[in-house]
Amino acid sequence: MSNNIMSEEIWLIGAGQMASDYAKVLKELSYDFTVIGRSEKSAKEFEYKTGVSVVQGGLENAISSASYVPKYAIVAVNVEHLAHITTLLIKYGVKNILVEKPAGLEYQEIKNLCEFAVKNNISVFIAYNRHFYASVIRAKEIIEDDGGVVSFNFEFTEWSHIIEKFQKPREVFENWFLTNSTHVVDLAFYLGGYPTKISCYTSGSTDWYERASVFCGAGVTDIGALFSYQANWKGPGRWGVEFITPKHRLILRPMEKLQIQHIGSVITEFVDIDDEMEKEFKPGLYLQIRDFIENRIDSRFVSIQQHCKNIKIYQSIENI
Repeated sequence: MSNNIMSEEIWLIGAGQMASDYAKVLKELSYDFTVIGRSEKSAKEFEYKTGVSVVQGGLENAISSASYVPKYAIVAVNVEHLAHITTLLIKYGVKNILVEKPAGLEYQEIKNLCEFAVKNNISVFIAYNRHFYASVIRAKEIIEDDGGVVSFNFEFTEWSHIIEKFQKPREVFENWFLTNSTHVVDLAFYLGGYPTKISCYTSGSTDWYERASVFCGAGVTDIGALFSYQANWKGPGRWGVEFITPKHRLILRPMEKLQIQHIGSVITEFVDIDDEMEKEFKPGLYLQIRDFIENRIDSRFVSIQQHCKNIKIYQSIENI
């Protein structure tokens, strides 16, 4: 695509690795789209990876030179710029926006974005792509067949000894739970229900995250499921979610795979899932992008309004 010809259908904002993953799917689906980036360096790297040219100079320049409003926009910039870019798109009148999780760097920033989107009647969805994993889709089917979730637990341990070496802005480290750990928390409550009661405890800290290093809590959701969680950012562990139904224990650890334990058995086994697309594309992205562009919006999509509701739980878990 030429820098001088911009798609009226879809704008992809960003030219980093995540944007490359989006572009790969958009190309596969044969959608007409325009990529908008900032720097010449990132544009060249993106073009080398994807074979797709980039409109350089940033979103503001692209808007000032455009003579139309795209039908859809996908925001895949660094987390510290997500809210600003999405706000610009809302001001410009883009009606359907998919923004990378968690849509902002800080809680208040996301709340402000939500209010602005609602005020302007814009549909904004947060790209929690794990809802679209083949493993999660199959788990949801089994849960429904079994009569629902009775209880569940999850872990969002982060590897501090690795994270502390990352080259990222201080603000990103300070909001790591929101920007990273909510991948797990969001998925747990997506399948297990929204908490109506929750008790949360924290202790400790790390050199890069002052609020806590150990998290623990429990509660009950709106479908009557009891849950518990824990994470220790100074000890060994990994992300994971387990759901118990009247017939099965379903284990998402790693989340791209589904294991099952039948009642009356101590054996766990992997469940066959249709994950062919996840071998070629970043897991969850193909279905997420296709259904967003084709307006197949359902409970798998997290609206900005639901995200703001979820934020109340995230703040409780962080004890802020």
